[in-house]
Amino acid sequence: MTNEKLFSEFPPISTQQWEDVIKEDLKGADYKKKLVWRTIEGINVKPYYRAEDLKNLKHLNALPGESPYVRGNKTNGNEWEIRQDICVADIEDANKQALEAVERGATSLEMIFGSRPVTRDDFAKLLKGIHFGCIHFSLSTGSQTPTLFDYLIDETKNRGYDASQMNGCIHFDPLGILITSGNYLVSEKEDFIQVKDLIEKAKQQLPLYRVLGVSGYLFRESGSTITQELAFSLAMANEYLSKLVDLGLSIDDVAPQVHFIFSTGSNYFFEIAKIRAFRMLWDTVVKAYNPKEVTASKAYIHCTTQKWNMTVYDPYVNMLRATTESMSAVLGGADSLSVRPFDAPFHKASGFSNRVARNTQIILKEEVYLDRIADPAAGSYYIESLTDSIAAEAWKLFQKVESEGGYSKSFIKGTIQADINTIATKRLNDIATRRETILGTNQYPNFTEQMLSQIDPEVINDKQVIDSTTIATPLKRHRGAEAFEAIRLKTEQSGKNHRVFMLTIGNLAMRLARSQFSSNFFAVAGFEVIDNNGFKTIDDGIKTALTTKADIVVLCSSDDEYANLAPEALEKLAGKAILVVAGAPASQPELEGKGIKNFINIKSNILETLKFYQKELKIE
Repeated sequence: MTNEKLFSEFPPISTQQWEDVIKEDLKGADYKKKLVWRTIEGINVKPYYRAEDLKNLKHLNALPGESPYVRGNKTNGNEWEIRQDICVADIEDANKQALEAVERGATSLEMIFGSRPVTRDDFAKLLKGIHFGCIHFSLSTGSQTPTLFDYLIDETKNRGYDASQMNGCIHFDPLGILITSGNYLVSEKEDFIQVKDLIEKAKQQLPLYRVLGVSGYLFRESGSTITQELAFSLAMANEYLSKLVDLGLSIDDVAPQVHFIFSTGSNYFFEIAKIRAFRMLWDTVVKAYNPKEVTASKAYIHCTTQKWNMTVYDPYVNMLRATTESMSAVLGGADSLSVRPFDAPFHKASGFSNRVARNTQIILKEEVYLDRIADPAAGSYYIESLTDSIAAEAWKLFQKVESEGGYSKSFIKGTIQADINTIATKRLNDIATRRETILGTNQYPNFTEQMLSQIDPEVINDKQVIDSTTIATPLKRHRGAEAFEAIRLKTEQSGKNHRVFMLTIGNLAMRLARSQFSSNFFAVAGFEVIDNNGFKTIDDGIKTALTTKADIVVLCSSDDEYANLAPEALEKLAGKAILVVAGAPASQPELEGKGIKNFINIKSNILETLKFYQKELKIE
């Protein structure tokens, strides 16, 4: 039998050969401007990657389950916990939701408690029928943490569960509370003592529980970049390590008690790389404290699909967003995952939306088999390079925070908020100008959709309560779509049909392209759009527009034809509707001189433009 090299007819191509062909195809155009993507994180993404890009990446030498844990904590498969988050407002309802979740596939529950005091009897009723010793069971508790942790320990004993095998998390995060409220629960000193006491109690009573959460997702909900989320989370965690070690705990006591909560967004490959990168960063930080146990530097990472991306309008698209975000989390090696119900931005989750959220993960396990292979992203030239780049950029920012005295000092000073707000402002401007698309909201809306009647005011107006005694400015958590949703809701609330008429005339290709653009533009605000196949004369178009009682008439034609058509349209409208010209013709200065003031084009700030037309139509 002759050994033959597969594909020998295809000789190897060097990078230089590829580059030569690319430069020839570019015909003198700037390579970096045309083909290199500069991300908001400050990372340059090349148009292609090759094996040589991996030559100097040290993390590739480790196997799954080995330091620096880039390839995950698991050596066999890619199992993760399917978590359902349950807000405990009504005890009986929360218990019902929990039972249904476990019966239908959830392997983890997180009970989220607000400020309402919970009695021992309440807690027992909440857990009625739930075999929490058999699942990953977590509590998000805030100021009630010591009390509820005691309740959990007592219930464990009452049920006869083996406390040494109980698994879950207590999401207690004083520095996270500083992010959202601008203050500590009691004081910095008292809060850290409370964390120390919890760690000592957990070690004795529930040794597998992690009681210290690091809420990195709060940065993403405020508009941060991926690298900011990682860097500031790392700085928070390092402050916990430093201060708790100073209080007498060992690094081997503290590090295994930490768990991280990250938000997974729509930048698919970056989000996969992010989780892998953070494991490397955490391994580096923990090792600096010289732990005795090599496994102390493993990062436990819980992910939740991103709130920033979610929308009120066209809400079923949220299911699609959650699917890709879930895949990123899983492929990156998340230890557990929560999928936000698609209707979460505008009312309390229904049984249907909770079921869809759960089933998103179940499909990834049972039908896509993403739990079968450890580190499925391994070896990808692109993802491995991204992992290294994201880690490097996050580490630089982490070092900057440390040089300023650490996380708390930097946050109280306002440096962290300023960095995030700069990015959030840029992102919101990109959304306003449609450089960044939010499907169904600032681009490609559902023209006839009405959402006002489906909105729960308590949910959509859920604002942060800020105490007057704050020691720091809290981060503003919001969604990218909120400003556009406010415009469309205002249109709905007006109770009137505000009509926008497309006066299509002249050059066929241009009038069709511009009418489609303009229809989409005005539908974003919830205006009723009346499109047309075309008119032979301006007179015919204006007469038809006035018959429909249009508030706005958009002239859609070619640049050359506007010079004559636009002044005629303005004259024949005679102020009975607002005339808008679609495009940015060279004749615009001359047209403005003739009284035509309104133009829309791809460079328009659609948010501010629609606000202007609402004001013109007296939509308050």
